[in-house]
Amino acid sequence: MKKTILSILQKEAEAILNLPVTDNYEKAVNLIVEQIHHKKGKLVTSGMGKAGQIAMNIATTFCSTGTPAVFLHPSEAQHGDLGVLQENDLMLLISNSGKTREIVELVHLAKNLRPGIKFIVISGNAESELAQAADVFLFTGAPKEVCLLGLTPTTSTTIMTVIGDVLVVSTMRAINFDSKQYALRHHGGYLGEKSREQSKDQSK
Repeated sequence: MKKTILSILQKEAEAILNLPVTDNYEKAVNLIVEQIHHKKGKLVTSGMGKAGQIAMNIATTFCSTGTPAVFLHPSEAQHGDLGVLQENDLMLLISNSGKTREIVELVHLAKNLRPGIKFIVISGNAESELAQAADVFLFTGAPKEVCLLGLTPTTSTTIMTVIGDVLVVSTMRAINFDSKQYALRHHGGYLGEKSREQSKDQSK
C-alpha cells in the first residue's frame, strides 16, 4: 500500500513539474488585471463535472484575494443564468478534452450576448475547438491520469487546480494585494483572525 501511495504521489508531482510554462501565463494575468481591475468587469469561471468543481474553487479563491469572480454552471447558463455576463467581464473556461459540449456551446452563447467577451481556456487539448476560441490558452500538458482505468479525472484535476493557484497568486502580486485587504474580505474563522493580526503588524 505504501509503495502504491508513493507511486501516485510521484506521478502527480512529475505532472506538476512538467507543466508547460509559457508567456501565456503572463498574458492571462494581464488580461485579468485589465478586465477586472481596470475596466471593472468580473471573472466568470465555468466547467462541467469535476472541471466545474475546480472552476468553482478558482472563483471563490479569486474573490477572497481581491478579484471579483463568480462560477457559471454551463447548463444553467442555457436556462437564463447567462444573464450574469456584463460588459468587460472575462471568462475562464476549463475542459480537459476541450470538447465538452456544454462548454463549447457556452462560448457561442456568451459571444452572442457579449460579442467582445474574452476567454482564458485551461485544457489538455491544444487542437480543440475550445482552445482555438481562447484569447489566452493554458495547456495542462495532457498528463496521464493516475486512475487505474486511465479515465477518472485525477492528475488532470490536480493540474487544473495548480494552474488556478498560479493565476490567483500571480494576480495578487500584480495588484499588490496585502493582509489588510484580505482581512476586509475575510471576517470569520482562523484566516480572518490571522489576516487581521498580520494587518496590524504591517501598520506598525
